[in-house]
Amino acid sequence: MSAKPLAFVNARLVDPETGAETRGGLLVEDGRILDFGPHVTPAALAAHFGVIDCGGHVLAPGLIDLRAYVGEPGGEHRESIATATAAAAVGGVTTIVASPETCPPIDDPAVVDFLKRRARDHGRVRVLPAAAISKNLDGQEISEFGLLREAGAVAFTDGSRSIRNSQTLRRALTYARDFDALIVHFPEDRDLAGAGVMNAGELATRLGLSGAPREAEAITLDRDIRLVRMTGARYCAAPISTTLALETIAKAKAEGLPVSCGVTINHLTLNENDIGDYRTFLKVKPPLRREEERLALVEAVASGLIDIIFSDHNPQDVETKRLPFAEADFGAVGLETLLPAALRLVHGGALSLAQVLRAMSFRPAEILRLPQGRLKKGAPADLIVFDPDEPFVLNKDRLKSRSKNTPFDEARLQGVVKTTMVAGAVVHGLDARVLA
Repeated sequence: MSAKPLAFVNARLVDPETGAETRGGLLVEDGRILDFGPHVTPAALAAHFGVIDCGGHVLAPGLIDLRAYVGEPGGEHRESIATATAAAAVGGVTTIVASPETCPPIDDPAVVDFLKRRARDHGRVRVLPAAAISKNLDGQEISEFGLLREAGAVAFTDGSRSIRNSQTLRRALTYARDFDALIVHFPEDRDLAGAGVMNAGELATRLGLSGAPREAEAITLDRDIRLVRMTGARYCAAPISTTLALETIAKAKAEGLPVSCGVTINHLTLNENDIGDYRTFLKVKPPLRREEERLALVEAVASGLIDIIFSDHNPQDVETKRLPFAEADFGAVGLETLLPAALRLVHGGALSLAQVLRAMSFRPAEILRLPQGRLKKGAPADLIVFDPDEPFVLNKDRLKSRSKNTPFDEARLQGVVKTTMVAGAVVHGLDARVLA
């Protein structure tokens, strides 16, 4: 990779912070954005810039994925840092927040350090560790927040495991407040959800599958918000999937509580009917909901009530997915399909491109307090160039992820990333239209 300063020209610049769109260019030097705007043209550039002609495609900050399973340590048969970050680069994701659900879990500073070193040596994009709220992810004893934060943890979460014990979560929120840390919690009453494998309702009954009621999400989220009110800690509910949760989040935000929330791309673009003939690649957690719920979630992204869209990338190997639906593991890969799946909502007129990019770059960066996710002078040059209209049919065998459990297999999608840049270095693409 060349350290030569680069200039992107002939681009459609989209600023996810302000929603502004302009035609122009952008300069990158020493890993940061030097300048951008309509005045950046080939004719105005000094000779020492390498010029990348974007061909009128979109140039925007790279995506920041709030939660993705990267496999290391202990799950390399499902994914590795090398394969996860290769998939991310192809999909335009420049920062991955790594789930702590590894073996051993990310509940010790030594594991944080291990992940950071592996990412430095084998990763194409940024990998930021999210540490476990509780030791061994068992929901009992709180992890050492101060040491983990000092080691480099950017948030605290038990991943897809909800903390049952309210006193434990209260203590976690109190510690998080004292260290100015973010708690990302999966709201689910595990006892009420029980053995549910899909959304509770008529369809589950017809398919003969046990259902998880949406009230399981609402009950736990309501408890969480009350604990946030007690402690004053920063809290992000992720993922949410129901209108009941939206009502709770809206009230909390109206009250001024430090609350945010996120939704997976699967819950924005798919519903329970897509399960069809027991398609296990669509068995996710929380389960896909009814179409009315999906539409409400999309509207909440448009209004800003939902802050973040993320992939919830959860690779599973063949042995755990090619089973009867009730026995298959939860999870779907999503790093490579996050952007094109989201663009379905843009092409359908439900969301603008700026709204989608705001929820996948600026807002996660703002909530995690990262400098990325902005078109701003001096900001890190984590950038993507993509054609939002280029069509393709997804072939799961061509995915860079080690596991192939995508819910979008053989789907017709639009949106191809042409170039991905991290800290001023090109990690994917950069076609022949580069003028030295």
